[in-house]
Amino acid sequence: MSSMYGNNIKVSVFGQSHSEGIGVVVDGIPAGKSIDMDKLDAFMSRRAPGRTDLSTARREEDSIEILGGIIEGHTCGAPLAAVIRNNDVRSKDYSELKVRPRPGHADYTAEKKYSGFQDIRGGGHFSARLTAPLCIAGGVIIQILEDEGIHIGAHIKKIKDVEDTLFDTIKDEIPLMEEIKGKSIPVIDDTSGERMRSVIEKAREDGDSVVGIVEVKVTGLEAGIGDPMFEGMENRIASAVFGIPAVKGIEFGNGFSSTDLYGSQNNDAFFYEDGNVRTRTNNHGGILGGITTGMPLVYRVAFKPTPSIFKEQDTVDMGSGENAKLVIKGRHDPCIVIRAVPVVEAVTAIAIYDAYLERKKEI
Repeated sequence: MSSMYGNNIKVSVFGQSHSEGIGVVVDGIPAGKSIDMDKLDAFMSRRAPGRTDLSTARREEDSIEILGGIIEGHTCGAPLAAVIRNNDVRSKDYSELKVRPRPGHADYTAEKKYSGFQDIRGGGHFSARLTAPLCIAGGVIIQILEDEGIHIGAHIKKIKDVEDTLFDTIKDEIPLMEEIKGKSIPVIDDTSGERMRSVIEKAREDGDSVVGIVEVKVTGLEAGIGDPMFEGMENRIASAVFGIPAVKGIEFGNGFSSTDLYGSQNNDAFFYEDGNVRTRTNNHGGILGGITTGMPLVYRVAFKPTPSIFKEQDTVDMGSGENAKLVIKGRHDPCIVIRAVPVVEAVTAIAIYDAYLERKKEI
């Protein structure tokens, strides 16, 4: 399985949803970086299941066990290794899925690739449970980046047809980015958040699911980070982001809405401000030619609805070779996008830091 990411840091995720534990190894973090474990625990709690009535009933404490790499609050230069023990598992809920794959899940494709030897419990290595170790790596790196003046924030741009206010693509907005992280529904406009709550609750009552779009903003990035073509910042971020289950699309800056504009409208005029080159608008989202411009980096991620719903669905019985019906049991999120926000922040940090370290080697 391809569960590694990075060139200058290497992030390797291991474990399955219902295995004894899940974890991560991060190689390449320099020694001497200060890590606040209380702050890391707070970051992890934003992703953890069972914290609100809008998430799965599965209750995992997600307590981090550091096996190596951090000594007395500082990185020591050795690979960072951490594990989270799985406790609240109910593997019997998944026994039927060996022969009747869930629509929208990887059950069928995993069966074809691994010839029946895959771990089907809770989705195995395909499960969103594996985003927890991603958050360990990303949560550590977020602290390192903040010490360098680089800040990452995200909010729910949209759930179904309910829209939130967008980030300002010119200003830093660091206080706002931090404020959002403390909200049960991470939005800019709390009125939109309450409307989103109603949409999620309605989907839960109907045995269905909804989802939406997460908008991300990175401030404090200097110009010159990234490369053209296959190692561009868009490429690096997209590669990391698509490691999150249920991600189906990504756009940077104006993205697809650029197709509605003339070049004269979409181009961002350059000007000097206090001796620094900036742009008057930021339709490019902080990246040109795969390289950061020094403007805030802004992008958006589209998720698909949680495929585990409680309505009866059509599937196949791979044992009998006949069409079949399936009613999914277990505990599932009616909307994964709330818990996905810190995960997107985490993988953004991983991608940014990998490119940042490469830039530091060049200058």
